[in-house]
Amino acid sequence: MPEVALDFPRAWVEFPDPDNSEQIYHCDLTWLCSRWQCVWGSGCQGIRPGRADDGCCTLGAHFSDTDDEKRVKEAAKQLTSETWQFHAQGVRRGGRLAVVETDDDGERQTRVVDGACIFLNRPGFPGGAGCALHAQALREGRHPLETKPDVCWQLPIRRTYDWIERPDETRVLQISIGEYDRRGWGPGGHDLNWWCTGNTEAHTAFEPVYLSYRPELVELMGQPAYDQLAELCEAYLAARPRPLAVHPADPEA
Repeated sequence: MPEVALDFPRAWVEFPDPDNSEQIYHCDLTWLCSRWQCVWGSGCQGIRPGRADDGCCTLGAHFSDTDDEKRVKEAAKQLTSETWQFHAQGVRRGGRLAVVETDDDGERQTRVVDGACIFLNRPGFPGGAGCALHAQALREGRHPLETKPDVCWQLPIRRTYDWIERPDETRVLQISIGEYDRRGWGPGGHDLNWWCTGNTEAHTAFEPVYLSYRPELVELMGQPAYDQLAELCEAYLAARPRPLAVHPADPEA
């Protein structure tokens, strides 16, 4: 089926941050209760034509800050030529890492090698295809959010911040948690060859996103806020005969 439209009815919920009285969460129940899952290697068509095996790794991953870059570099030091296809390109003589470059705007990101992220092992690599950083975390019994760039483990969750001016002249920080759709990529998002969040092929999970992405959401929100969100999602899904504003890419729609 074709990708669904970007604009459709959504159900949002808003609640105070249990850990900070000056913040509120604004969460997209339609997205968080959808049946999306990553289908890389089993239906993903890739964001660039003819590069389905890259998934969304065709572009280098931009670092959110210096801590993000440092964490990724520390994880990269644990990779070997047996676990990382581009180890020779990423590690210079003396062990110096060469995994970062700057884009046209001067922003730092992971290097692009042979048309995709330097950490992406291609199909046929004896150590296994896919993100070398992701696989390293699993080998160490860790969650991939501990080794991958922030933007990689957060996708397709999008967290944004807005200061809200209230009528009584007080301000509150609104933290929105929602779908990282094509618009999240900026103007270039409309030119992507394919994007998963709006495609029925990727809405095949047994669990809703708020459960399958629990570790990521806890990292983004904190445990108390996530617990409250989970309760609200459960109540939303318990609505009968079905919740309002179901994601149009879901089977229920």
